[in-house]
Amino acid sequence: MVYYFTSILTTPPARIYAGKDKFENEELIKFGLEDDVWFHVENLSSAHIYLRLSEDQSWNDLPEDLLIDCAQLTKANSIEGNKKSDVSIIYTPWTNLKKDGSMVAGQVGFKDSSQASRISL
Repeated sequence: MVYYFTSILTTPPARIYAGKDKFENEELIKFGLEDDVWFHVENLSSAHIYLRLSEDQSWNDLPEDLLIDCAQLTKANSIEGNKKSDVSIIYTPWTNLKKDGSMVAGQVGFKDSSQASRISL
């Protein structure tokens, strides 16, 4: 079951999606949209969190409050990450995600690693 969240830190409110497990993460990878931004705890297992951008938003110029909201949600949905005092959250446009047949369910890579950003919490 995919989880849906609404962040009211922006106008209009932002829609956020999260997979419950690696199989739902796989579905989110497959059916993402060009205006989605993907979030994940770097180097740890976590839910895949997707932010659906509004028309006037850019993935690399998100309002700081919204970016922190998405990053906190990502950290909270990591069994190991939510216990740590400091984690790195990586985020990138959905269009930058790369999936090939050698990857296990829920695993992704990047087409261009320079198109990925990080925020520390």
